[in-house]
Amino acid sequence: MVRLDRLINVLGGFGARLIGSSRSRDEEIRSVVMHDPTEAGPSIGDAFLAVGVVDVSSAVELASAARSIVVLARTSAEPTSAALAAARESDIALVLIDPSVSWSQVSGVVYGLVLEGRETESGRGPSDLFALADTIAAAAGGPVTIEDQLSRVMAYSSLQHGADPARLDTILGRRVPDTVRQLFDRRGVFAHLAASDEPLYVPASPRHGLRGRVVVAVRAGRELLGSVWVTCDAPLDAVRTQVLADGAHTVALHLLRSRVSADLERQVESELVIQLLEGTPDAAAVISKLGLPPRRLRVLALQAHAHSERHAAILLAFERATTGFGWSRPSRSTLFGNTVYTLLPCDHDPAPAHAWLRDMLNAMPQHVAISAGIGGTAEPGELSASRQEADESLALHTARSDGAPVCYDESWDEILLQRLRSAASGGRLPSRGPIAELARHDHANSTQYLPTLRAWLETQGDLTDAAAQLGVHPNTIRYRLRKMTDIATLELDDPRKRLAMLITLAVGIEKPATMTNRTAMPDNPR
Repeated sequence: MVRLDRLINVLGGFGARLIGSSRSRDEEIRSVVMHDPTEAGPSIGDAFLAVGVVDVSSAVELASAARSIVVLARTSAEPTSAALAAARESDIALVLIDPSVSWSQVSGVVYGLVLEGRETESGRGPSDLFALADTIAAAAGGPVTIEDQLSRVMAYSSLQHGADPARLDTILGRRVPDTVRQLFDRRGVFAHLAASDEPLYVPASPRHGLRGRVVVAVRAGRELLGSVWVTCDAPLDAVRTQVLADGAHTVALHLLRSRVSADLERQVESELVIQLLEGTPDAAAVISKLGLPPRRLRVLALQAHAHSERHAAILLAFERATTGFGWSRPSRSTLFGNTVYTLLPCDHDPAPAHAWLRDMLNAMPQHVAISAGIGGTAEPGELSASRQEADESLALHTARSDGAPVCYDESWDEILLQRLRSAASGGRLPSRGPIAELARHDHANSTQYLPTLRAWLETQGDLTDAAAQLGVHPNTIRYRLRKMTDIATLELDDPRKRLAMLITLAVGIEKPATMTNRTAMPDNPR
């Protein structure tokens, strides 16, 4: 969206001039339409580009049929009095373009100003979709929502008169409720959108809190980009149907321009982030290109899952992670495989990383499950190490399946044991030695020597604490330790041997059996 005054001022730099108009220059230009002689009916748009129209009077007439605010005609001739009178009568601002300026240049400027004239949530490119939804709603006479292929709300009109419960739930949840989606599916709405560009009336369903609706596909070529919905109690008349169809074309243009702009910026950002994650000798220069401060950072690793939408959840997470202008968001992200990696300026306090992940979780739909890990703080040239820590923290959070995201600073001990377990799973856990011998004895004789040894080692030889941990008498611990020395060579007075045995037990036995009923013990407690 852009005001008529700014449009005229910018075009003035390209040799354009406004010819006597009484139209207020504070008028908002929300849409653009280009003359296409192959189209059967008039297209609707605030700014009309009279491409290929030589006669100014004809250009004004076409713009009037398109209900435009301003018409751009490319000519060196002065308009006739009849053309000026027609412009005044239709209340259309007439702008003449110098023939030395090509239509491709003019259209690029106009589309850029109108579609990119106001910042939006994504912060990149076009997509004043909310303003466009308001325009369509005003012309069609009912509340409007613009949705993507998965029935997620991209924009909605401010007009709420006559809004039904289904619309309110859709806007609040940012997605059409599952029960309503299932209803549309049974009625063949989605099949129609996939195959046809014709508007479709969907009858009301009081049981689902749903008034009637007219929906039309938003398509670029053969690709379905989304849909536009207008709440109404009966099919729209011919004029409003044409308004809706033209609005869908404009929405498609918005989305295409937004996709090109956003995808290009995301691609550049992703490639630079990957360089840092994989290690680069030119880290300082890459950090500068990303617009990040030259300070310590953390790597955050995030995965998102939704049972009903294959790959959709992680793509949505990546989109949310890269939402906003580069300077307005502190992080930089990439999507690598099924994981979003984010670089976040963050010193020794991991609180900003936790806050970033909370914001991400709150921005995602409730049915999406998220696992995340936070790597340790690192200089730009050491981010590959932070990435490994983030991966391991992510794996630990996934294994827990609940709780807050895992931060390496707070869980390094568990991650170390996880590394050792990984090594052990490759056959590197000793198959001989005192621990292996005691394990075989426990298995063959139903004794509890390994849990006892572990408790004694973890309590650093404190018999009382070890006995309390196992729920037995301290004398039972003494008795078992003596019996163990008959089975294996423990050398408990050697600190290196004790450390090695404790690590082996921690890696090989995650949840050792403990006896809470002393009478069940086969040992002599005294």
